[in-house]
Amino acid sequence: MKEVLKNYSGIILLLLGIVAGSIIGITAPNTVEYIKPLGDIFLNLLFVSVVPLVFFAVSNSIASLEQGSKFGKIILVMSFTFLFFILTAAIFTICVIYVFPVSGVSGSSEMITETVSEDSWGNRIVSFFTVGEFTQLFSRQNMLALLIFAFMTGFAARKAGEKGQPFRVFIASGYEVMKELLLLIMKLAPIGLGAYFAYQVATLGPQLFGFYAKPLGLYYIAGIVYFFVFFSLYAFMADRRKGIRNFWTNAVYPTLTALSTCSSFATMPANLLAASKIGIPNSIANLVIPIGTTLHKNGSSMSSIIKIYVAFMIIGKDFFDPANLLLALGITVFVSIVAGGIPNGGYIGEMLMISVYKLPQEAIPAVMIIGTLVDPLATVLNAVGDIVAAMFVNRFVKV
Repeated sequence: MKEVLKNYSGIILLLLGIVAGSIIGITAPNTVEYIKPLGDIFLNLLFVSVVPLVFFAVSNSIASLEQGSKFGKIILVMSFTFLFFILTAAIFTICVIYVFPVSGVSGSSEMITETVSEDSWGNRIVSFFTVGEFTQLFSRQNMLALLIFAFMTGFAARKAGEKGQPFRVFIASGYEVMKELLLLIMKLAPIGLGAYFAYQVATLGPQLFGFYAKPLGLYYIAGIVYFFVFFSLYAFMADRRKGIRNFWTNAVYPTLTALSTCSSFATMPANLLAASKIGIPNSIANLVIPIGTTLHKNGSSMSSIIKIYVAFMIIGKDFFDPANLLLALGITVFVSIVAGGIPNGGYIGEMLMISVYKLPQEAIPAVMIIGTLVDPLATVLNAVGDIVAAMFVNRFVKV
């Protein structure tokens, strides 16, 4: 019994914090504003620690690989895995809404306060891959630029040979230090995530039973099925029955973290810890998980299909026309992979959807509100999917 408590104490405390937060959010929503700062402090500590962890993890993984290693194969298999998972999630969602169509959904009069950026596509592409100042790299708003810089730094450290050895030792040491720092911060998780979960329940809870109940219910049911069935299937493909056992044994903590924070970024430390316990080599986990946090989103893939479907219902057009379905898959890949690295990428994806299909502006509020309300489960699918993706890559690339 003592051994069980020792192994699962973190999860038990986190569950207690989330349950307490949920009770407070339901029974005393007016008090949430007083405890939410505890959650904000925890998330801020987490965010400022994860950014350098990403840099050290990715650059150290590349710098420490032996010459002639399987780095190229890792990247190739990882890219295929991300695309395969995203398209599978999208096609599964299309099948679900075809078998269980939603009726009774119409437009909303709610106003949208955000505006579309007037930047040219050229400027957007530049800001997508790079930043203008070195200090801007270390912002979670510019994760793709940071990943590219970390890649280049790791390659440069390898290329420097013997003269680069002290720097390679530095980034290896930096990675270990940041891991320990994050373990310290995560000890605050039961309090911080409990406070933030109270806020989520108090603010989003009532909306879940309103106007968007039917499409949201469909998304949550389909998402839960995908989470348990498809993630188990991927884990089985990665390592047979042992893979299923290892995945579900270690996926609880990342799942609870993602559900509480609604942030794939904040879930990354828990994912890296889970990957280590599963036995995924650092050279794979430290590439697949940080990159997947930005560019691999199963939940966003499913929500993209749901949002396009609801938009078509609002205007009374046939979503299941083959041309519309192919466009939907293309937009979904963009939203799930490309837009994931852009600040406010989800909103850009929604604007792309509106413009490609030439939908009226009345559809914008619906897709944005749905995007907000499905965020908890979408984050779980996005974040925890990175663990099973790392297992999948490890299956085909033994290092």
